[in-house]
Amino acid sequence: MADFNEYKGVWVFCEQRQGALMSTDFELVSEARKLADELGCEVTGLLLGDNVEGIAKELGGYGADKVLVCDSPLLKDYTTDAYAKVVCDMVNEYKPEVLLIGATNIGRDLGPRCAARLHTGLTADATHLDIDTAKYVEFLKESSTIDLSKQKFDYEDRNLKMTRPAFGGHLMATIICPRFRPQMSTVRPGVMKKAPFDQAKADACQIVKPAFSLTADDIKTEVLSVEKAAEKLVDLIGADVIVSVGRGISKDVNKGIELAEQLAAALGGGVVGASRAVTDAGWMTADHQVGQTGKTVHPKIYVALGISGAIQHTAGMQDSECIIAVNKNESAPIFGVADYGIVGDLFKVVPELIKQVEAAKAAQ
Repeated sequence: MADFNEYKGVWVFCEQRQGALMSTDFELVSEARKLADELGCEVTGLLLGDNVEGIAKELGGYGADKVLVCDSPLLKDYTTDAYAKVVCDMVNEYKPEVLLIGATNIGRDLGPRCAARLHTGLTADATHLDIDTAKYVEFLKESSTIDLSKQKFDYEDRNLKMTRPAFGGHLMATIICPRFRPQMSTVRPGVMKKAPFDQAKADACQIVKPAFSLTADDIKTEVLSVEKAAEKLVDLIGADVIVSVGRGISKDVNKGIELAEQLAAALGGGVVGASRAVTDAGWMTADHQVGQTGKTVHPKIYVALGISGAIQHTAGMQDSECIIAVNKNESAPIFGVADYGIVGDLFKVVPELIKQVEAAKAAQ
């Protein structure tokens, strides 16, 4: 069992690709700042790559006190062997209490390898993090059906509480790692809110270039080239307007999707999302899915067409700035999270909505 007194600080593995930081880095650093403030410690970014020192300061603008920059030509392209060795060497040397990694393709590969080498636990694909037990209890009040009056909580517990969807999103599980350090989690992109950028904090961010050992002999694979897929995937996480369709389009699937595309375009270059029922049925591809087992989104406008509003779906979109729901069933749960609700057949309502939106734009 680890000596917990040796472990201090919240670390974020900051992923870069071709010398550019990922938006997930800024989300995780923002969240790490909140956790570190509760623990009374520093936030450290861990940045690996080749000639990447120039992009490190930006992480300070979102809350990093310092960034450890591990620079080497051997780290130019991601390989599991090289990155896992350097990350684990840094963790063993500096001993952070918490290590967060984005649940990207790279993060999902790197996280388990590092956790196994460090002999600690790993929560995969977390969607909520808490240190303070009182805040965790408030989260449970808002997000669960648990009868809290029958539960006992240790309000002195300072373990990281890592919550993630389980069993296909049908329930949520909160996981702690009380016996080992660091406490590790991969975190789903898009779920943590990015803090506003602060140039003064970026300027004050300390850049540290630690000594580390890495040779070609440590790497068992060679990256010959990086090929970017031509397949165009929908960017739900970065969209300001999302129009999602649910099982309600079943009587005319193609028409339902077409109406959603037209409404999204009328509202200003929006994108089309989907509930799990739609992607399971094969009506749309999985990259359109919103919800606990899809993507978590925070657009300015979210329109739900023919979506009942099961908790698995609403967990992925309930923090949208404005939610508009159209459903034939007036008691559909989606109306419980909607700012505006329209009870009616989407195939009749949406053409009227499009007409009104376009008329309003023309009047301007």
